[in-house]
Amino acid sequence: MELSGRTVLLTGATGGLGHALARRLRGEGASLILTGRRTDVLEPLAAEVGGRAVAVDLADRDAVAQLARDHADVDVLVANAALPASGSTLSFSVEELDRALEVNLRAPMVLGRLLGERMVARASGQLVFVSSLSGKIGTSGSAIYSATKFGLRGFGQGLRGDLARHGVGVTVVFPGFIRGAGMFHDSGANLPRGVGTSTPEEVADATVRAIERNRGEVDVAPLPMRVLSTVGGMAPRLTELGPGGKARDRVADQMADGQRVKR
Repeated sequence: MELSGRTVLLTGATGGLGHALARRLRGEGASLILTGRRTDVLEPLAAEVGGRAVAVDLADRDAVAQLARDHADVDVLVANAALPASGSTLSFSVEELDRALEVNLRAPMVLGRLLGERMVARASGQLVFVSSLSGKIGTSGSAIYSATKFGLRGFGQGLRGDLARHGVGVTVVFPGFIRGAGMFHDSGANLPRGVGTSTPEEVADATVRAIERNRGEVDVAPLPMRVLSTVGGMAPRLTELGPGGKARDRVADQMADGQRVKR
């Protein structure tokens, strides 16, 4: 799909990755509908990229359905919004767990279902779901977040099969640790030496290329991280026995502490 002249609905636009996605998509000539909860951040970004700001809480089921109705004819959905949901499962209240499921998994599934139907009717469109390498391998402190991101992968794979014959593409993007902005950066966690990161712009570039080429999945991380996620997905026990367990736990604790207020 050529993005020039297309209309893109981007959720989670107020985060660091959302900013990079918005600017990159606009750079390709797309018209943008940007969603988020923080209007003080959303509206200046919309003004910068010439887009439309729509304040919405994706944990509100009625608001998600209304968002789909109001923007039923978009050409591209980029479902980027997510809550960090870091920390031991036992540290979450049931209400916090439900909110993570609503925002990270249910909302993009509903948007994909409703917008996908309209795209099928037009025989054109692209649905993009921003997952995470945590959607391929779960580690300590990531159980709830990983569950939502694993779910996006399964949904995206199956939906791609459902819609391919109708001319609609589906892409799932798997970023690793992102520096400079976003959940990991905001948490203040320190990675062990040798663990690489990517920039928001690299994720945005990869997402645009995936849309243009209708790629089913794309990983955005340094090679060692991509290898680890692949090995961990095939043989989880190997990552449990491998080196760095204490370091992983330390990073998980730091991320949980830094992101607790965002649950």
